[in-house]
Amino acid sequence: MKYCNFAYMLYNYVDMKNFFIKYILILSLVVFCICCKKIPVNNKDVTSVDVDSFPILMDHIRNYSRMYTTEYKVHKIITHDDQLKLQGKLISKSFDVNIPLGQRKIAIPIDATIKGYIDFSLFSDNNVKRSDGKIEIILPDPKFEITSSRIDHDAIINYVPLFRSDFTDKELSSYEQQGRQAIVKSIAKMGIIEQARISAANVLIPLISQFGYEKKNIKITFREDLNEYDMNKLIVIKEISNETK
Repeated sequence: MKYCNFAYMLYNYVDMKNFFIKYILILSLVVFCICCKKIPVNNKDVTSVDVDSFPILMDHIRNYSRMYTTEYKVHKIITHDDQLKLQGKLISKSFDVNIPLGQRKIAIPIDATIKGYIDFSLFSDNNVKRSDGKIEIILPDPKFEITSSRIDHDAIINYVPLFRSDFTDKELSSYEQQGRQAIVKSIAKMGIIEQARISAANVLIPLISQFGYEKKNIKITFREDLNEYDMNKLIVIKEISNETK
């Protein structure tokens, strides 16, 4: 009988101990859940420092330094003709008569390479407008280089009548210079400024979008008053080669 009572008491003790263990575990779980609710889960609360990435973006853009945006191959034929004339006065009357077979003609082919680039070395905060999640990049003025110009002397065509002298080197040099100036004037009509803007946008928009701006909120422009009349200031003519092809 004594053994039965002892076994019964031991069973009750073990059962009570298990009850307390379960109670403590449940209580601990409840306390843990309550504490978790107090921990901030908002991303703004978790981030201790809100870093302004704009200066980093500016550094990335300035690192482009000279960004080449366009390249054009231009072939132009410069023509010139002059007519030998007889001028003077006869019996107090002036006369100006073309001499038959006195007209010289020449055609000079010129091949030129034009490259456009944007210099970001002086890019600053003044080139950027930001508001309401939108950003506008005002590009520095583009520059255009005539990096090479070749006169194909073997392809020059000229006609010199029997009674006329050949074109002199000085005359040829003058005609060639006229050809280069004609190429410079034609650049403005090529749409090269807009092409430079598009090329720059294709590079800058993916970069800027990595800094949190939506592509639809990114605008790439030149200054509003930039136009074809500024081309003479934007063109750099390097040393010209007159090599024969």
